[in-house]
Amino acid sequence: MSSGTRTAPGGTGHVTGDPARGRAVTDGRGGGPDARGGAGVGARGPGHGGGSGIPGQAGPGQGGGNAPGGGMHGSGGTSATRSGPGPAGVAARPIRIVLVDDHSIMRQGLRAVLEREDDLRIVGEAGSAPEAFAAVATGRPQVVLLDLKLASGPQTDGLEVCRKLCADHPGIGVLVLTTFAEDRLVVESVQAGARGYVVKDVDTTELVRAIRAVSRGESAFDARSASAMVRSLSGGMPDRERLTDRELDVLRLLARGLSNRAIGAELFISETTVKFHVGNLMRKLMVSRRAEAVYAATKLGLL
Repeated sequence: MSSGTRTAPGGTGHVTGDPARGRAVTDGRGGGPDARGGAGVGARGPGHGGGSGIPGQAGPGQGGGNAPGGGMHGSGGTSATRSGPGPAGVAARPIRIVLVDDHSIMRQGLRAVLEREDDLRIVGEAGSAPEAFAAVATGRPQVVLLDLKLASGPQTDGLEVCRKLCADHPGIGVLVLTTFAEDRLVVESVQAGARGYVVKDVDTTELVRAIRAVSRGESAFDARSASAMVRSLSGGMPDRERLTDRELDVLRLLARGLSNRAIGAELFISETTVKFHVGNLMRKLMVSRRAEAVYAATKLGLL
């Protein structure tokens, strides 16, 4: 008997002949042919996709689209679409990202890697602070990937960029991506408003995961940065960062609200020397303001 196709009684399905098995397979719900027979082209009945005849399940040998013998998920014969993480059939808007790094080759590499992901879209690039502010204002990103070292500036000029971006654009997610792994910079970045901190040798998968977390309003740190935050929260300070006796003297006078000039008069040292000690103790306490230094020292039991 030769292979053939005829309409089943009632006109609602197909009967496909299978000479190899000497039987016919009938799908009264509008399913496609038995994929193992390969004798016909699948048809879609009302309310069901092509495939095995089982609602919501593709038949053996499933393929994509409307290819012969291919299965298709979903109802009404339409293919489900996705963009990024989430339930199948739910199209998510891509995460808009601005890259801020003073090395153009680094930005190009990041763009090439990140745009492989369906849910990530680069909407701007910048190599300096002014460019960063302009790119964010124009691109309106959810996430800014920020290096701490920008063109023609000090090692930590990215901190000021982070602080201004977070102040001017509430809700924006800044993820620091830098080469520096110092505890102080991690904490200062968070104090400036960053939601995450990763170093540039991070695995691509981890970087993508961090970007998605930051876009959801969550925090994201690599292993070293997370350890720095834990040390900060626990009040621990490495031995090399302990305050000297003179710095403790300055700190106590700071706590009394004295100015640098008044502190110098109390300790019989110059105002310039006081400023030097204040800068050192603020760095060691990982703060950027005098009031924060007093607060941190109180938590550490130094006052």
